[in-house]
Amino acid sequence: MKAFVVAERLREWDGTVFESYGPLAASSIARFGGRYLALSDRLTGLEGPPPPLAMAVIEFPNLEQAQAWYASSEYQQAAAIRRSGAENRFVLIVEGAAAAQDPLAVSSGEQT
Repeated sequence: MKAFVVAERLREWDGTVFESYGPLAASSIARFGGRYLALSDRLTGLEGPPPPLAMAVIEFPNLEQAQAWYASSEYQQAAAIRRSGAENRFVLIVEGAAAAQDPLAVSSGEQT
């Protein structure tokens, strides 16, 4: 079952780090079978507190691949670069395919 990582850039003090981080992160994501579904710094809040500075949604074939990617030395090297210029939050959505199979499962909490 697919898994998704949502990455949010919360604070930034050196945006130049993303010139190095971006290609390294993309390469590591692909190596673990992942792909960006969305990546942007053009965000509009619809409800709640203001949105982060930037956000990415990354799809992986399964939970194990997502966890292996994040723990990999390849990605952790990229993450160290990112952390030198920004504060981020990464959230792993487990069993994300339920919503694709049954959109009502999201509101009911039901597992399909």
